[in-house]
Amino acid sequence: MRDVRLLLVLVAALGIIVVGGVAVPILLSLTSPPDERLAPPQVQAAEKAPPMPPMPADLDRLSERFRAVAKRVRPAVVAIGVSQTVQTSRRPFGDNEFFRRFFGPYFDDRSGRPRKFQRQGLGSGIIVDAGGYILTNNHVVENADKITVRLADGREFDAEVIGTDPPTEIAVIRIKADNLPVATLGEAKKMEVGDWVLAIGSPFGLEQTVTSGIISATGRHGVGITDYENFIQTDAAINPGNSGGPLVNMNGEVIGVNTAIASRSGGYMGIGFAVPMDMVREVMKRLREKGTVVRGWLGVSIQLLTKDMAKSMKLKNNQGVLISEVFDDGPADKAGINAGDVILEFAGKPVAGPAELQAAVAWTEPGTRADLVVLRDGKRRTIKVKVEKRSEQPQVAAGPAPGAPAEIGDLGIEVSGVTDAAADRYGYERGQGVLITRADPAGLGARAGLRQGMLIIKVAGKKVTTVAELTAALEKASLARGLPLLVRQGDRQMFILIKKQ
Repeated sequence: MRDVRLLLVLVAALGIIVVGGVAVPILLSLTSPPDERLAPPQVQAAEKAPPMPPMPADLDRLSERFRAVAKRVRPAVVAIGVSQTVQTSRRPFGDNEFFRRFFGPYFDDRSGRPRKFQRQGLGSGIIVDAGGYILTNNHVVENADKITVRLADGREFDAEVIGTDPPTEIAVIRIKADNLPVATLGEAKKMEVGDWVLAIGSPFGLEQTVTSGIISATGRHGVGITDYENFIQTDAAINPGNSGGPLVNMNGEVIGVNTAIASRSGGYMGIGFAVPMDMVREVMKRLREKGTVVRGWLGVSIQLLTKDMAKSMKLKNNQGVLISEVFDDGPADKAGINAGDVILEFAGKPVAGPAELQAAVAWTEPGTRADLVVLRDGKRRTIKVKVEKRSEQPQVAAGPAPGAPAEIGDLGIEVSGVTDAAADRYGYERGQGVLITRADPAGLGARAGLRQGMLIIKVAGKKVTTVAELTAALEKASLARGLPLLVRQGDRQMFILIKKQ
């Protein structure tokens, strides 16, 4: 009986039934009724994709605009290839005596012998003259042994450098060709944040690539890319190889030269910078005429005048540029301009910030006399200054011996005079100021920006060269109202406002 039950379980599991001693398979369905199980399978027709609605009129017009701008500008955009001979004499193991003995003559004759190789580079350019003048970046063609330009129609030409200007990263090169398509140059000052722009160039060698974006910011400076910064910032994709190519507005006008990107990977991350055409136009003109750019020099270091700094100086607003340093025997020094003066106008034009003043002075021909309107002790003064050619900062003569170190408890710092050891370490001279030897990170001074190694030069406009002079000046100051300190860090001077909240 037990064997029979086992057989029935096996039959059920295998889906068979024994009929007359013959095993006959059966079909089992747990979900479909008998009539559906025996019916032929149903084939459903594929659903048709829903019809696309018509393109919105505004979007269609924008697309047409992109196409029109690209067709207009691309013929004037070129790809630039450069090669440079690089020589290295580096040994794989340096001058290690053990390896010298081990490898013998091979070490000196082979691994130590200078090697030469060709370094290749890519960039972009803009044809600005039918006679072959091309605008690009300085770093694209700098130190190049050979420059090759490929036009949009595929023709190739060797190019020569007409002039370069590293402070703005602009260069002009030329090819021997005529009747070339020329880009239309626009005005960057008319552009605003949010305006559509196109970037055209050869990213990673992919020639005639067009990307789109908007202007993210204008007048961007303090980036640390060039000496004279007034960048247009854009989120149009810019990558290696785009350098020297145009940033174009929706009228098909070049409003900037793509120069750099902010990136952690080396590629596009949504932040690109272009030199505005207003600046490029003047640089290009001088490069074509003289092959170089000679700039005016005022002989001062300047910084942004903040609202708190202006309030501490009893100024009505923060319009103008604060002079943080006057170089000895420079144009400003000869004219009687002082550190702490606020420049309001230069050559009859108001200056709102450091970038504007820097550009105005730079484009002034050396030897020109210009009126400088400054604010000193709350009063406006007009000072005539003779702009000179840019020169190096002179050395400052050594001063008196330093005094004993002291703690300034209110600021959370320790100070001393400039010792010989400090002079060797930081590059300062005796008599220049008072050295900060320690700054408590939680102290009032450190929170405002004071750091170890800084040199305090002036307190509320009064020069201090000893610890005693610094202590006396601080005793007369009001931290509640705000105390401006003129400090030096390395070769740079700046004002730092100390204020007790």
